Amino acid sequence: MKVSIGLVGKTNAGKTTFFNAATLGTAEVSTYPFTTKRENVGTAYVVTPCVHREFGVTCNPRNSICKDGWRWVPIELIDLPGLIRGAHEGRGLGTQFISVAAQSDALIHVVDASGSIDEEGRIAEPGTGDPVRDYEEVEGEIVLWYRDKIVRNVKEMTKGMRSGLPPEKAIAAPLQGIKVTAEHVALALERTGLSGGDIAYWNDGEMWRFASALREISKPTLVLANKMDRPNAVANYRRLRDAFKDVLVVPASAEAELILRRAEQRGLIRYLPGDESFEIVDASGLTEQQRWALDQVRRLVLHEIMRTGVQFALNVAVFKLLKMNTVYPVYDPVKLTDRSGNVLPDVYLMPDGSTVKDLARAIHSDLERGLLYAIDARTGLRLPATYKLRDRDVLSIVSALQEKAQRGAEPP
Repeated sequence: MKVSIGLVGKTNAGKTTFFNAATLGTAEVSTYPFTTKRENVGTAYVVTPCVHREFGVTCNPRNSICKDGWRWVPIELIDLPGLIRGAHEGRGLGTQFISVAAQSDALIHVVDASGSIDEEGRIAEPGTGDPVRDYEEVEGEIVLWYRDKIVRNVKEMTKGMRSGLPPEKAIAAPLQGIKVTAEHVALALERTGLSGGDIAYWNDGEMWRFASALREISKPTLVLANKMDRPNAVANYRRLRDAFKDVLVVPASAEAELILRRAEQRGLIRYLPGDESFEIVDASGLTEQQRWALDQVRRLVLHEIMRTGVQFALNVAVFKLLKMNTVYPVYDPVKLTDRSGNVLPDVYLMPDGSTVKDLARAIHSDLERGLLYAIDARTGLRLPATYKLRDRDVLSIVSALQEKAQRGAEPP
């Protein structure tokens, strides 16, 4: 499955810089509010150790990249325009963009940890802004949008329940477009103590509690404390971490990552996203400005927070928040190849709890329809369709059509 991560936050918090750094994109960045007038969509990558070293083979990736023993798996990254107070009512085209955000699997909430933007997202004197307030305001707008969407669909939900559907399925049905599942709803009902009640009679407080829980469960979120290379950022990072103890807060400098990625792209340095250092290829080829910029990155970012935080945030969002497992499907479980002889060609990101049947569906609907079992490449064991996938599994899926074709090829 293609995992989608949305970037939310106030304007000028650094979302588009993060997007450009993660995707090597060229989306417009400026200090004017709402420079991003529509969402930017690009491909970023998450990184995991490749299994080829364990098996002692050389891989030939097709849907991903392998560098120095690390598999880079593509994901979709969506940069959304800044959200402000009143966004859930459409201010700043807020409802349109929250709707796009809600179609993501997880969110990275970018805040300006240096406190250099005001309540409206305008550039302000460093230290005068409040990143804790900024986070709370944007989160509040998203919850209000969820609440309004639920309220608009209460009649349909009630009708579904009265026709015999379990409450979680009836409530989830009109919310499928924003990737809300019956499992999400059941957990939100349990967490808020609203199981067994009739949604048609919930009061405002109950509706808010449910919308807040559902938003949190269906869109797991980490906070990116951006601009850590600037004054006041360290103190505000600690404030964010202390204020939101149940939320992951990642310190970062998206601008530093973008500088390093651009320099690496031009052949000026050796750097892999997520590394804690970089190596200058030829110092004589650097301009005075480039040398100064790289020195600032090394001194203010890498020496202080060890990494720029951009790649780390993506990895945390996919592997910690979404609890994705990497699974390698192959055709030949002995040679670890596909039908064309490519070794370990593909890797899939599968949610925790996914089964062999889910993997077959993700590969092709025909494979799911004819599914018989899977073979574990490590042990040779036959695994049932209900087997729950584990991280770094290497499996060959066997279908009825495949077995029929093999039997037809055998000599009489």
